Amino acid sequence: MRIPSLRFIAILLTFALFPSVPLRAQTVNPSELDPSDRDLLLKIQQDSLQYFIRSSNKDTGLTRDSSLPGSPASIAATGFSLAAFAIGASHGWIDDAYARQYLSKTLKSLLQQAEHENGFFYHFLDAKSGRRVWRSEASSIDTALLVAGALLAAQYYPGTPIAQWSQQIYDRVDWNWMMNNRELMCMGWTPENGFLSYYWDSYNELIILQALAIGASKNAIPKEAWTAWLRREEIYEGKRIIYSYSGSLFTYQYAHAFIDFRPLIDGDINYFENSVRATEANRSYSLRSMLQRKGYSPNSWGLSASLGPGGYRAYGGKPGEGVEDGTIAPYAAISSIVFTPDLSLKAVRHFYEKYRDRLYGHFGFRDAFNLDKNWWAQEYIGIDQGITVLMLENYLADGSVWKKFMANDAIRKWIELSGIKTAS
Repeated sequence: MRIPSLRFIAILLTFALFPSVPLRAQTVNPSELDPSDRDLLLKIQQDSLQYFIRSSNKDTGLTRDSSLPGSPASIAATGFSLAAFAIGASHGWIDDAYARQYLSKTLKSLLQQAEHENGFFYHFLDAKSGRRVWRSEASSIDTALLVAGALLAAQYYPGTPIAQWSQQIYDRVDWNWMMNNRELMCMGWTPENGFLSYYWDSYNELIILQALAIGASKNAIPKEAWTAWLRREEIYEGKRIIYSYSGSLFTYQYAHAFIDFRPLIDGDINYFENSVRATEANRSYSLRSMLQRKGYSPNSWGLSASLGPGGYRAYGGKPGEGVEDGTIAPYAAISSIVFTPDLSLKAVRHFYEKYRDRLYGHFGFRDAFNLDKNWWAQEYIGIDQGITVLMLENYLADGSVWKKFMANDAIRKWIELSGIKTAS
């Protein structure tokens, strides 16, 4: 008789101890963190912040999409950079004068130099000149992330030119133009082909785009646009989830990095609680494949868009498309820490203690790894380092990003116009 392998026995024990219904483990209050855990999270946050210090052009401030030599700037990464510099200065991790200089330089470059169409920046720009590269599109979501980062930075420097320039960037965007005379916002536009054939038609990171476009003081879209997109739902392991098509964890994180959804109710949906369930489902989906994937375990999970052995892919779990090949993106679990603190902290410890020699470097965790193919990313991705910085800030600093961002008049206007209720 064949004796089961130790790995097989361990997996059977795992399913006995960790049933198919995901664990609800929002138990680690940041004020009750073990000092060693707090120190590790702060180290990851500060190291991830270094990406933006080292990867932003010294003349324009535009931030490279990745650490790969020759990488162009990404407008979304630049938005995260604006936020990260403001956060870093607030803690004294960056000299305040240096942060002000960076923010001023970058905002002026965005206003005067960076190529755009009706205020929508091109997805990828030459970091030195600000000119469009790779025939990239004028991107609606990437512009929204840039504007969100600028508005957050403005909250750290009220009444300064930084705040004034941030508002000018926001006011210049013709959000209504990107509707293309339809009910939904288009994903982008190119000079060669006009509007793309893809529209923001269902739940994902689009919420930050919609919030800024509806709440804008200039060129706003109609409030009816809020109800035009689909809230697809599925019962997964006994829990209702409003899900994104890709199932990638970043889609449940990006809007939440800025907007505090905890007290907000959209009809009968609380998007914060929804992200808790979606994160648990993403992890559970990984556990179901532990027999086939060496890297998956209760403390090793995180399916999200990332680099992989075959290039960049929108990895994700269920509900959704559920694309996976054993590739894990550490940022995905780390940036879920506001949703699943206990599970995320255990994953952080696992990644750092077991794989730091191959996975951790000067800018924190590299993008991803795949044990089945013995593949380890050598690159950092700007947007992944950015979401790490912001979500750790919300967790460790009592929601400080949320508090500042929710103070924006535009966000209050969006809440009122869209009919979202605030829980008492």
